[in-house]
Amino acid sequence: MSMSHSSKNGNQISRREVVRRGLYATAGLMVADRLAPQALAVASPSAPAATKTKAKAKSVIQIFLWGGMSHNDTWDPKPDSGQEYMGEFGKVIPTNVDGIQLGDLFPMLAKQADKYSLIRSMTHRNNSHETAVYLMQTGHQPGERLAYPSVGAVFALFKKEYKGIIPPYAVLTQAQGRFSEEGFLGPKYKPFATGGDPNAQRFEVEGVVARAISDDRQKNRRELLGKMNTMGNAMAASPQMAAAEESKKAAYDLILGKGKEVFDLSLEKPELREKYGRHTFGQDCLAARRMVEAGVPYVVINYPGGWDTHSNHFPTMRRQCPNLDQGLAMLLQDLKDRGLLETTIVWCTGEFGRGPKVDWQPPWNGGRNHYGNVFTVLVAGGGFKGGRIVGSSDAKGEEVKERPVYPVDLIGSIYQLAGIDATAKLPHPMGLEAHVLPSAAEGVKSGGLLTEIM
Repeated sequence: MSMSHSSKNGNQISRREVVRRGLYATAGLMVADRLAPQALAVASPSAPAATKTKAKAKSVIQIFLWGGMSHNDTWDPKPDSGQEYMGEFGKVIPTNVDGIQLGDLFPMLAKQADKYSLIRSMTHRNNSHETAVYLMQTGHQPGERLAYPSVGAVFALFKKEYKGIIPPYAVLTQAQGRFSEEGFLGPKYKPFATGGDPNAQRFEVEGVVARAISDDRQKNRRELLGKMNTMGNAMAASPQMAAAEESKKAAYDLILGKGKEVFDLSLEKPELREKYGRHTFGQDCLAARRMVEAGVPYVVINYPGGWDTHSNHFPTMRRQCPNLDQGLAMLLQDLKDRGLLETTIVWCTGEFGRGPKVDWQPPWNGGRNHYGNVFTVLVAGGGFKGGRIVGSSDAKGEEVKERPVYPVDLIGSIYQLAGIDATAKLPHPMGLEAHVLPSAAEGVKSGGLLTEIM
């Protein structure tokens, strides 16, 4: 955001604008430029007002299984469909909710079924990664003249009550890169990607934790900078220098204070870290819990490695499903234990599912291909009821059998629980008409909001 934009609003400078200017101007600070554009996201004077509906959800954790996870092998198993469809995974296990079964690679989630619901009739019939991701992340049809912002960017725009230093829309650990998450809202709404690995000995968050520079060295740098700043010390009483000092304090709080502590997983008990799983995804989940505990409105976990299993499908699933099972199950339990599940939505899905019929032909040799006709989404918390199944697929998981759920239905339900008006206008840089979600008048396919689990 340029300086000239703020000047339109007179001489008043918001605390976040002070922080932003300081991050650019303060020499020696290790906060990367990429942190600064988001700093104004929830305080922008152009941001529309949120709906007056009382919000149940304060934060969202989105676990994005990019590449698309098979529904047949996981959360919508079809044990009677035979090897042609089930391949190596023909077994199912009961859960702690009567009538709900999962694939046998998910024993931990099976014990948590009362905390989540499964949408087994998700559909959009799009089999292309980029356009399916756009559908599932925005609710808008690809190919329109406008590039709409993702759910996370919309949260950053509307959740103006958030006052934390950590940007309001964050990604663990790398942006997925299939589309521009900020859309026409511009770069200040692009997510802050942490980088690093939360399972490493030191979680080196980009712009916050500097490689090979200890906290003591950072503090010594700060003290030295303060001593050398003779002009600033002499003019400390001036409003401009006071603003700069507030900026420096906020920036250092991110590097050395409360902001950094959010990313310091060593503050957690070792046994809890073990329960989440000492692998990248498990520690991603723990870091996400700490971020929503700090009030961050929207956190995305882009599953490390992805689920694009055209080949080597079954070995990949045997490796990845246990990690997903452990990390996600513990996240739900931990949020519940801390009283955070009631105010935190967790949703887990890919951009589509995988083909229900195994492709045994070379070069796939037992792979599953892209499949948007029907797939499964897990939702929990923030006003979503647990222990429920929404819709169903047919006997082989090839088509929706009943209660189709489209992206606009799922995302619209999330917005409603978060108190965001799906009909609200979005600020387009050229003044074009744009709304949070498309309306029925625009011909969007919809089966209705998920009122049965809200």
